[in-house]
Amino acid sequence: MQNTPLVILDDLADWQPYHPSQAIISAADYITQNSSKHRGPIINLCGDLSYLSTGYYVSLLAEARGQRSLPPVSAINDLANLSQYQLFLKDLNKQLNKFVSNHQPNDPNSVRLLICFGRCANTELEQLARQLFETYPCPILEVDFKREGRWFISALRNRALSDLNDAQQTLFGESLEGFSKRVWRRTRKSKEYRYDLAILHDPNEHIPTSDKKALQKFIRAAKDCDIEAELITQDDFGRLLEFDALFIRETTRINHHTYHFAKKAEANGLVVIDHPDAILRCANKVFLNELLVKNKVPQPRSELIVSDQNPDFAEIGERFGYPVVLKIPDGSFSIGVEQAKNADEFKTVATELFKKSTILLVQEFLPTDFDWRIGVMNNRAIYACKYFMARNHWQIYNHAEAGRGKSGSFECMGVHQAPKDVVKVALQATRLIGDGLYGVDIKETARGPVIIEVNDNPSIDSEVEDLYLGDELYRIIMADFARRLES
Repeated sequence: MQNTPLVILDDLADWQPYHPSQAIISAADYITQNSSKHRGPIINLCGDLSYLSTGYYVSLLAEARGQRSLPPVSAINDLANLSQYQLFLKDLNKQLNKFVSNHQPNDPNSVRLLICFGRCANTELEQLARQLFETYPCPILEVDFKREGRWFISALRNRALSDLNDAQQTLFGESLEGFSKRVWRRTRKSKEYRYDLAILHDPNEHIPTSDKKALQKFIRAAKDCDIEAELITQDDFGRLLEFDALFIRETTRINHHTYHFAKKAEANGLVVIDHPDAILRCANKVFLNELLVKNKVPQPRSELIVSDQNPDFAEIGERFGYPVVLKIPDGSFSIGVEQAKNADEFKTVATELFKKSTILLVQEFLPTDFDWRIGVMNNRAIYACKYFMARNHWQIYNHAEAGRGKSGSFECMGVHQAPKDVVKVALQATRLIGDGLYGVDIKETARGPVIIEVNDNPSIDSEVEDLYLGDELYRIIMADFARRLES
């Protein structure tokens, strides 16, 4: 298959202990035979990855040919320069102290660990193994830890496949099977798909960006576009390089695993939505406010207030008029958005929100019965919804009320049925963000439509946003993934 990963070996005889496979090739043949038709990634198992070695050139040529390489050249260079900086690993001392205490090695101040595709033989050190593989995505890593008061990495190197003993070969084979089952198992699926898509979601998220039914519709639509989609969670960070693309269907934040997934996907050449730049620009309302102001995109009258400057709440309230709306920079789904009806309430609410952020956004209150949501993909409006305010509340979501009435009703329609000026302003805003998938919240006012928010990870639920287009909405999004993968 064109998209099947290739295993690159110094010598094909090195593969003898493992399952027979046609997806193996010698380094010499790979370098001299530019297989331009092959689109899949490569797994570089050359023993020598030093600068300008055969192994180095394998990864370098793979990237030049538009293939993803494991390890990438960046990881090879990082391995060579480990001595110039010390890698910080979470809970390093805790995990190694526990391991030494349980196993009591001959030298309690030295530990050597073999890591194959992010896995190791010792369950106590699995977290360390996963962290190291995520930082240095190299198929076979050997790491030496030393303790001089505190534990640190004294050496980190690539291991040759031919050097592994029987136990280590078993670890390698099992790890490889778990890392990329499609290549290594003997039985094949009835149909192979050209590309693999990871859909990141949180099955326990309180307000998910897509419900279970919508996620399954994405998976079915992907198959129609020759893409095999798989649901993953934050626990699958180490598996991300198995895929060609990443689709984030979980509420994004900057200081959050969703952003880390997006950054890793981007760094390794995967197609990714939400792109990390989109998360950065949309997730922080302060950034988005400055972007819209600079580009003269209409939005409610806004002002930044900083806790260290002891803002004059009475003066600000007079200028804006009550009620005023206060927002923390990184809230979503109406979380971190409050209203103040007088000067005392303004100060009380601001003081509470300042505990979460040193900067707040103050906006004029524009009462409407509903907000428009214009869904945009690749600078094209693809759906339109009206989200009505929650019952007896000024927002779409009422987080103070449980059960029914927590969110308002909705009305989904074709883009052509939405006001042209609303769609125009939505596209004006998203062009400043990128060409991904966005949901633009807009209020219609006497002075025209104004942007309330641009969501980099808009809600797409079954029988809500898809009520007008049906399954075609999911196909449009998956078809754009296919277009990006092709290009």
